[in-house]
Order: sequence, then structure tokens, then C-alpha cells
Amino acid sequence: MKIVGLSGSKIGNKTRTAMDCALKALKENYPDVDASLIDLAEYEVQFSDGRNYLEYEGDTRYVAQSLMEADALIIGTPVFQASIPATLKNVFDLLPVNAFREKVAAMIVTAGSPKHYLVAEQQLKPILAYMKAQIVQTYVFIEEKDFYRKEIKNDDILYRINRLAEDTVLLTKTYGRLRKEREKQYGF
Repeated sequence: MKIVGLSGSKIGNKTRTAMDCALKALKENYPDVDASLIDLAEYEVQFSDGRNYLEYEGDTRYVAQSLMEADALIIGTPVFQASIPATLKNVFDLLPVNAFREKVAAMIVTAGSPKHYLVAEQQLKPILAYMKAQIVQTYVFIEEKDFYRKEIKNDDILYRINRLAEDTVLLTKTYGRLRKEREKQYGF
């Protein structure tokens, strides 16, 4: 099973800190899972211009292809101006409409205010659903007050990140098993 974490911003450190915790939880609790992280701050991703994602080169192709090859995704996003960052939306725009079909997608959202908890519900979940993802319904929302010196200090947040990792693995295994059973019916 291949799980790719995507830290969806080029600036800041809170989302990356949260994503590092999620990847650590995956690696410690599920050593058989191939878990990796793509931090958009470390890549030069071109703006989407409508081409097939395989026609891009360099970092853009690497990011798009890594997401397409994953069985599951954990998407981390900060909230900027009551929305997801343009860098994250651009990555979604690079991919085909059905890019997340038969993939599980989980979410971690960081924000400076509790007022932004609905960004995941009203913006990120609809995009993931449109792209045909099987969405882990409970996401982790982390506020500014939960961080101290680039670390998460709230034990409840750390517990929820571990639970998100567990739910992501469980759903990915379950959907994979169900897909195999369905394919057996067709005799392929």
C-alpha cells in the first residue's frame, strides 16, 4: 500500500509539522505501508494549463504522478483568506477529473482561527468528492493555539492524527479488498 502525504502550501510550517506527525504515525504503526511526503514548498510546480499530467516535466510531473500512483492520500492544507491555498488547488487542477477514483483521501487542516473549520467541509471535501475520492469523513483541524515552537503541544491533536492514520490505512485495505472481490466477479 502506498500512501502519499501532500503538504499543500509553499509557506509556513504548521501544516508541514502536522504532516510530519501523520507520516511518523504511519511509519511507526504500519511499517509495511510505503508512506512518503510531498511538501509543495520543496518543489517548483507549474501552473496547470490543461495538458495531461504526463506531459509535464520535472517537479510538476513528479508531484502529479506520485499522487496518481498512490493508493491513499493525506492532504494537509493551511487556511489562507478563508480558503485553501492556490498551490494546492493548482495541484488538483493538474490532475484528471477521476484522479482519485478508488483512492482514499484524508485531510489535516491548520488555521489561525476556529472560524475556519468549515473550509474542509465546504471546499476541500467537495473537490475530493468531485475527483472521486473515498473520503475519510473525520479530519483533523488544528488551530494556532495547538502549536508551540514548531511542535504540536495538544495531546488530543496528536491522538487524532494517529487515529486519522489508522482510519486511512483501514479504509484503504477495506476498499482494496472490496475491489478485488468485485473484479473476481468479472473473471479478469
